[in-house]
Amino acid sequence: MRFITLILITLLCFSSCKSSKRTTVVTKKEKEKIQFENNTVATIIETAQAFEGVRYRYGGSSKKGMDCSGLVVTAFKSEDIALPRTTNALSTSGDWIDLKQVSKGDLLFFATKKNSRKVNHVGIVTDIKDETVEFIHSTTSKGVITSKLSERYWYLAFVQARRVL
Repeated sequence: MRFITLILITLLCFSSCKSSKRTTVVTKKEKEKIQFENNTVATIIETAQAFEGVRYRYGGSSKKGMDCSGLVVTAFKSEDIALPRTTNALSTSGDWIDLKQVSKGDLLFFATKKNSRKVNHVGIVTDIKDETVEFIHSTTSKGVITSKLSERYWYLAFVQARRVL
């Protein structure tokens, strides 16, 4: 009887020594998908940044002039991703995401008209540094520029973020 008790106690000790940490195994296919998405986002951002300094032009989508939705559509088109042409239609594309979950390549939407929360402006997230979100967009006053969401004007005008990739 003592022998059986000793064996049971020994088995109980060994079974309770298992590690509680779980390791996540990323398959080769998942790594390739992540790499593809990173390359896609990088190309989209590089394409948008190639238009920096281009003046604003309503309905424009070339080096001659560009509006905010034209910049977004042109940048995503560089990776064969078709998006709606208007800011309003873009604001319902993809998935809504919380601002805390924003990453490079996501779209930020703004309402810049006084006393209105209707979306009329869009930009592409280009970088996130210490919780500071930077985005590229086309403004009527300065053309295509990079701004920070923490700037008072953009922070107060922010409406939503969406992920289309």
